[in-house]
Amino acid sequence: MLRLPPHQIAHPVPKITDICGSPLLNPKLFKTMRQIAITDIHGCHKTFRALLDKVALSREDELFLLGDYIDRGPDSKGVIDTILKLKADGYQLTCLLGNHEQMFFELSLSPPGRPLYLYPGLAETLASYNCRHPKDIPPEHLEFILSLPSCHRVEDYWLVHAGFNFSIPDPLEDQHAMIWERHWYESVNKEWVGRRIILHGHTPTRVDEILSMYEKMDDMSALILDSGCVFRVQGLNQLTAFDMTNRRLYFQQNIDL
Repeated sequence: MLRLPPHQIAHPVPKITDICGSPLLNPKLFKTMRQIAITDIHGCHKTFRALLDKVALSREDELFLLGDYIDRGPDSKGVIDTILKLKADGYQLTCLLGNHEQMFFELSLSPPGRPLYLYPGLAETLASYNCRHPKDIPPEHLEFILSLPSCHRVEDYWLVHAGFNFSIPDPLEDQHAMIWERHWYESVNKEWVGRRIILHGHTPTRVDEILSMYEKMDDMSALILDSGCVFRVQGLNQLTAFDMTNRRLYFQQNIDL
């Protein structure tokens, strides 16, 4: 496998937008049949599409999406439309539940009088669907949200939206923690995790911090991929993809906001 020195992985913040700019870093030169993870798209449809182009996603790849497809950004409907179209077109996708999907589904069951303005980013999501209540979105979109599992395991990784509750014997029993947990790194149960690395999102993290964590992910047994795509703050405002097969990070500057 081609390995490059750390300084060739990315450029200094905030110019980390394309680590595939040189022929040497072209994704087509790495192993095919890749496993790729992306998280916390938050309604940024154009940015999501641009990142898929950047990683040169093919039907041979497996794409893992770790939740929070909706809210805050301008086109949540477009994000889910694209996910469903990729599935229909034969792309291999595994999509996980995020806390925003969980809240959205719970709201879809609520009576019309419930104060929806209390939920961050919901107004933008409803506007993208041109409706006033979560229950009014297309049935196939609600079915998609309802079908989402809380975590997934592959050969070398645990995939989850937020994290795990390591204070209990079996972290898989705490579904709430998987979509809401924060600040769990210090309590990681290495015996339970095994040789796998936990990939997750949920907590917006500066790109330089993600790169630092990337260098230590084997020791930490974790790597966060949420680079705060929807937040226009220096060091954030990027959507991140991680090629799990070749261990490559890709960053796409937000082009929706």
